[in-house]
Formats: sequence, structure tokens, C-alpha cells
Amino acid sequence: MLKLFLTFSRIGLFTIGGGYAMIPLIRRTVVEDHQWIDDDELMDLIAVAQSCPGVFAINISIFIGYKLRGISGALSAAIGTALPSFVIILGIAIFFQQFRHNPYVEKAFWGIRPAVVALIATPVFKMAQTAHITRRNIWIPIISALLIWLVGISPVYIILIAGIAGYTYGQLIK
Repeated sequence: MLKLFLTFSRIGLFTIGGGYAMIPLIRRTVVEDHQWIDDDELMDLIAVAQSCPGVFAINISIFIGYKLRGISGALSAAIGTALPSFVIILGIAIFFQQFRHNPYVEKAFWGIRPAVVALIATPVFKMAQTAHITRRNIWIPIISALLIWLVGISPVYIILIAGIAGYTYGQLIK
């Protein structure tokens, strides 16, 4: 339990950019380093975590913790993930108003933004490889992204439609 808590505390502490930016560190830690789960299982847990309400980082830590140690593992992993962010955000909230217009702080945030985009883009490409995105099915994520971005369709509908379509396709090829 302590190892699970400390592992997810480290992930929560050293990942800037939110839940999606955590995916490479989560993958390296739980798949490669500890071998708690494999790539395919992580991909499934990511899909479920994305489709559940709530914060992605907490959802994925709950699912991994639950798989490893049941309810107590889920709680340990979730608290481990949330605690570093909570403490850091609390500290920032206390002092941010004093430093918000400081030119050095503004420049730091200006530099952090592109890095966060890169942190989010990296797991997208790795997830595409794990999800077996090929030339034959690349149109699915592209159309989905365009429908969300340009048309404004809720991602919930995209997930539901994709799930139904995947189930139907799976039934047809059996």
C-alpha cells in the first residue's frame, strides 16, 4: 500500500500539465518499471478513465490501484495522486496574487505553455501505437477530433457512438 501511495505521489508531484501529461510517466512506472499491468491493459484503463466523470488523473490512479489492491489500493493511489497537486495549488493560491504580474513569473508561464502541449502530445502518439492506429483506421480519431473541435459535438457522444460501432463491428466479424 505504501509503495502504491508513494508511486502515485511521485507521479502526481513530477507531472506538470494534468492527467494526460501523466500518461508517459504512469506507463513507464506501472508497465515498465513495476510491471503491474501491460500496455494493452493500460490502454483499456485509459479508455475507461476518460469515459468516467471526474478528473482523469484520479480516475486512472483509482483503476490501477483497485486492480492491484482493491478498494484500499484505489484510495491509496487516488490520495497519492491528488495530495501533491493539492499542496502545490494551495501554496500557489496563497502567494499567486502577490507575484501574478511579476515579469519573471509571466515569462515562466509563457515558456511552460508549449512544454505542456508537448507533454500532452507525446502520450497521444504512444496511445495511437498501442491502439493499433493504422492507415486503414486513422480516419476514426481524425473525424472524431474534427467533430469535437469544429462542430462542437460532445466527446460523450463520440465515445458512445464509437463504443456502439466497435461492438457492432466486433459482432459482425465473429
